[in-house]
Amino acid sequence: MLTDQSKRDALLNKQIHPTAVIHPQAELHPTVTVGPYAVIGENVKIAAQTTIGAHAVIEGPIEIGIGNRIFPSAVLGLEPQDLKYKGAASLVKIGDYNTIREFVTINRATHSDEVTQIGNHNLLMAYVHVAHNCVIEDHVVIANAVAIAGHVHIESRAVIGGALGIHQFVHIGRSAMLGGMSRIDRDAPPYMAVEGNPSRVRSLNLVGLKRAGLTPEDLASLKKAFRLLYRSKLTFKEALEELKALSNSSYVEYLYQFLQASTTGEERRGPIPGKS
Repeated sequence: MLTDQSKRDALLNKQIHPTAVIHPQAELHPTVTVGPYAVIGENVKIAAQTTIGAHAVIEGPIEIGIGNRIFPSAVLGLEPQDLKYKGAASLVKIGDYNTIREFVTINRATHSDEVTQIGNHNLLMAYVHVAHNCVIEDHVVIANAVAIAGHVHIESRAVIGGALGIHQFVHIGRSAMLGGMSRIDRDAPPYMAVEGNPSRVRSLNLVGLKRAGLTPEDLASLKKAFRLLYRSKLTFKEALEELKALSNSSYVEYLYQFLQASTTGEERRGPIPGKS
């Protein structure tokens, strides 16, 4: 919590603009920078070296980690847009070194024991909406004007193209790439490039996988898995059984586990199919 003395020091150092409105119970590290006309409410905790842009609104309960860059007019930690919400003190947790651009909105979870969670080193471009109970892991890039419905889980190193919508409860696998303006209404398998309306798995995300440092052997295993799943004449169930036997690398094993889990569970809609 900023003491009266630390507030005076911050103002003198021009870290907190004099027009910013900060609740007395908000907890800001002395190195936090707050721009003009920003509003920071009660039950807000912001760690060191984070910058808050002009006109940003941050309401609690919310916890924001180290070194984040929150740009002008972002709105973080407000109530979820969920008719089931009854006023619970739910939470947003944002990790370290994220870039959150203009007009991004991140809503709190619906119930008191639930969290909307953003990991580390993510880029959320302008006008992204992250709804209640979402989980975004690490090193995720989300382009402009993406609408993410409630309970969506996006795994690390996924890349989400602009102006698309993601259906509630959908799971986006690690290192997946979703093409802009697609309709994502089912789980997007890890390592795949997905595009279209209706969306389809088009290919492996080879550029992303190479950037992630996969070995030629791992890439060859994933190429074989891709051909089995999306280019063979097997049914999905038959291909999944073949894939289980093919699990000769950790990447193929994880792909199998993801697809297997995607076909089970009350909220699961199944994975996005291959090219029609």
